[in-house]
Amino acid sequence: MSDQNPVFIPGPTNIPDRLRMAMSMQTKDHRAPDFVETFAPVLEDTKRVFGTAEGEIILFPGSGTGGWEAAITNTLSPGDAVLIARYGMFSHKWIDMCERHGLDVRVVECPWGEGAPAERFGEILADDTAGEIKAVLVTHNETATGVMSDISLVRKAMDGANHDALLLVDCVSSLACVPFEMDAWGVDIAVSGSQKGFMLQTGMAILGVSQKALNTMEGAKLPRTYFDFRDMRKAYVGGGYPYTPPVQLIQGLRTSLDMLFEEGLGAVYDRHVRLAEGVRRAASAWGLSLCAARPELYSQTVSAIYVPSGFDSNALTEHAYRAYGVSFGVGLGEMNGKAFRIGHLGMLTDVMVLSGLATIEMAMADLGYPIELGSGVAAAQEHYRASRANALRSAA
Repeated sequence: MSDQNPVFIPGPTNIPDRLRMAMSMQTKDHRAPDFVETFAPVLEDTKRVFGTAEGEIILFPGSGTGGWEAAITNTLSPGDAVLIARYGMFSHKWIDMCERHGLDVRVVECPWGEGAPAERFGEILADDTAGEIKAVLVTHNETATGVMSDISLVRKAMDGANHDALLLVDCVSSLACVPFEMDAWGVDIAVSGSQKGFMLQTGMAILGVSQKALNTMEGAKLPRTYFDFRDMRKAYVGGGYPYTPPVQLIQGLRTSLDMLFEEGLGAVYDRHVRLAEGVRRAASAWGLSLCAARPELYSQTVSAIYVPSGFDSNALTEHAYRAYGVSFGVGLGEMNGKAFRIGHLGMLTDVMVLSGLATIEMAMADLGYPIELGSGVAAAQEHYRASRANALRSAA
């Protein structure tokens, strides 16, 4: 019965029954008129979640990593310089991909727990008077450390340096959970996936692409076939796909968008803030610290929490799974063995999060952590109760 328990990892996230049923469909002809009638509105409606009226949506069968590869291969050429900071496992992986593609990767090393160094980016770009740097790459939400960077500050730094580099953003674990303003922030490519805020199965990379990025396609010389924007856009004109599309996931995305719009994007974002704050108050009640260095960096979708000295976070997450059948995020990279992660994104409610907090408390108590059983749950309960009461008063 443990498979009925929700997961508390930063993704893939819990799948609502409504979405599971939407994806549990018989094979359909992706060249039939009814697919065209579904597909075109999905592309248009997804733009609302990205915060773009001017950009285009491109969907690839794959994951967020495939979306990263599509972003760089459609806009860059071998030897091009790119600017990126390393402050967690996923920014590190993007660096690795760029290096494998033969790009000149200029890395700003940051402590894990910090976010994108907008001011430093601005200084480097200001010194790049020859315009060698073709793109700035930023991980919006670093799930390894529970850090969310301010993309608007990165854009401000780029504009302040009067630099024309593209801005490519990984928003895999933030999109559809927190506000994302692609147009307002001047994001040229935003990379997301189906398995996090959209609450679907893994298997589809979802990209928002600006007109500026599209204009660089013909000059980009990195090899691409499967991930070629040009083939996708050409097929989209007729409402189709250049190869077999993930029909079930596209149908699921239709229903996911319906659910997000029915709740209201603002309400979705508020829910994530409320859930995240409850988790943070629980961690404080346990006497534990977040990996994120400062409150303005706290992620609304995942909290990475240091375990006390002398304890192994991997042993904690393994015990929680074996004893109680509940998954929590392990520590990645520099956080390995030092921190565990609680994902609080996607299909989650106050009650579901409280069950996760109670479970990890039991696991910590079992392993002799210096915590008071029930303290974190009580702290989160008080926050959720007060939040609900405030909401009811506001609605009255």
